[in-house]
Amino acid sequence: MSADENASPAQFQRDLVALIPHLRAFSRMLCRRADIADDLVQDTLAKSWAARARFQPGTNLKAWLFTILRHEYYSHGRRAWRQANWDADKGERIPGPANAQQWSAELADTVHVLHMLPQNQRDAVILVAAGGLSYEEAAEICAVPVGTMKSRVARGRIALTETLESKAPLKRRALNGTPSNDILAQLSALTPTPA
Repeated sequence: MSADENASPAQFQRDLVALIPHLRAFSRMLCRRADIADDLVQDTLAKSWAARARFQPGTNLKAWLFTILRHEYYSHGRRAWRQANWDADKGERIPGPANAQQWSAELADTVHVLHMLPQNQRDAVILVAAGGLSYEEAAEICAVPVGTMKSRVARGRIALTETLESKAPLKRRALNGTPSNDILAQLSALTPTPA
């Protein structure tokens, strides 16, 4: 469907609404899950509406929308590996770890030692160890070669291990909530926000 050369916002809206069934069908074909497909269509409609001034009247609106939808689908795929569906019933049946207080104290010690590392080593360890990113992804985020990233992670892990295994008292600093929240806050600050 092509918009007229002198398309008004009202005409753009009518053309957009007319293409919703096509967007839904394409989205369901891409991801094969109705709930995600509907979310992708909604995101596509919102982005296309926000960018309507960039649409060139007289060009193919359907192709433009499908391109936006396809980009949304790929962006969702890149984010989805970090997300996990939580089943509350199954969660209740997961046994708690033995010595939970000890593990909590060890995590707090690790966070304190993590803050003692040089910034570049701390960022590298957080991205690779806590964030689960590959060396390549972490290197891209930090704008350094992959070899440099591997070196920073290795040196950071060695420094963490040596400090935690030593008997020297740790320098304490205020944490951003719990130790795990502190690590997640740092990871969130390091990773780019999806568009």
